[in-house]
Amino acid sequence: MTAVFRKLCRDDMAEAASVHRTSFNERLPWLAQLHAPEEDRGYWREHLFATCDIWGAERDGTLLGVIAFRTDWVEQFYILPSVQGQGIGSRLLDIAKGAHPQLFLWTFQRNMAARRFYEARGFIAIEETDDTGNEEKEPDVLYRWPA
Repeated sequence: MTAVFRKLCRDDMAEAASVHRTSFNERLPWLAQLHAPEEDRGYWREHLFATCDIWGAERDGTLLGVIAFRTDWVEQFYILPSVQGQGIGSRLLDIAKGAHPQLFLWTFQRNMAARRFYEARGFIAIEETDDTGNEEKEPDVLYRWPA
């Protein structure tokens, strides 16, 4: 069955936070459990929902991926590991690209799968930082689209 893409509402934020945490923990295990589930839900419900457009992809009533973006920035972007490689991430990223003529985003330098994904979709790395600029204390890289 095909995924359905839609703008998410406030009631979807708990499930969006769950997609975030599941993907984050599996793909970045050295940073797993950085926040408690209730902190994640509060962040999505109170901060991201108030400041971003949030879109999701779902199939059979299950949220598979989420993207939170605002003018010029992708704030959060997660796809469940079990459905990565099915075009869901590309489609969500295209929604953000269609809404804004330029986008920036951060990812961790060690997250090579994410880096390959972004670079294959026209993002270029414009800055690498040490581990002092984020709460995870993990070196990161800033990307820009279009290149």
